Amino acid sequence: MHYVHNLSPIAIELGPLAIRWYGLMYLLGFALFLVLGKLRARDPWRDMGPADVDDLLFFGMIGVIVGGRLGHVIFYGPPSYYLQHPLEIFAVWKGGMASHGGIIGVIIAMAWFAKSRRKSFLKVADFVVPLVPLGLGAGRIGNFINGELWGRVADPALPWAVIFPASGDMTPRHPSQLYQFALEGVVLFAILWLYSRRPRIPGTVGSLFLIAYGVLRIIGEMFKEPEALYGAMPLGLSAGQWLSLPMVVLGIGFYLYFTRSGKTP
Repeated sequence: MHYVHNLSPIAIELGPLAIRWYGLMYLLGFALFLVLGKLRARDPWRDMGPADVDDLLFFGMIGVIVGGRLGHVIFYGPPSYYLQHPLEIFAVWKGGMASHGGIIGVIIAMAWFAKSRRKSFLKVADFVVPLVPLGLGAGRIGNFINGELWGRVADPALPWAVIFPASGDMTPRHPSQLYQFALEGVVLFAILWLYSRRPRIPGTVGSLFLIAYGVLRIIGEMFKEPEALYGAMPLGLSAGQWLSLPMVVLGIGFYLYFTRSGKTP
């Protein structure tokens, strides 16, 4: 017998107001960013104070929400649907946030913060990226609770396979959302947190994020049901994998440049 997904996406109902688990997971990610950021700011060599962490959270929240939602609309949402229902673009509480779009949004937010505070963008990025994975992981838990982004069909003998009725059948599938939580959330956090515990050449922590996230995302996508919007894609890769490949290539290039030059461009 396999677990049949029947979790409600609504955590609390207060009359006409419904608080969804997906939104609460994002709040959890922002709270972890704040707590861990204040902890990292205690190291003088990071050149960040508690007030900087507060401002980074504010800018980052805007970048994640705007970038993540627009990324979903552009990369994964049927354009015809959003043209007919433009207000749905803003319905972030229903789910539908693209990690790659959120990352682009955070990069823009970090650049704005660095320019406004006259700080090095690379140092800001190196400070921020280890705080990102747990938020990504929380989002994957939200995906699982919503019963969305389910995995590929699994071997019926797989004991932790899950049946997602929303998929249109009762076939056991990989709980790929939980795989991605472990990879993009826990494993990525451990790699970046440990690597950044001591001073590094500026830019190398951010480069490692691009490499590690891209690789772990590609692995996780191997168990995720491909997006029906795109159909068969070159080399059998999913849209998420194709979007992650440039991150790996750029990350390797940046990392080699920074480590060999030992200076910022």
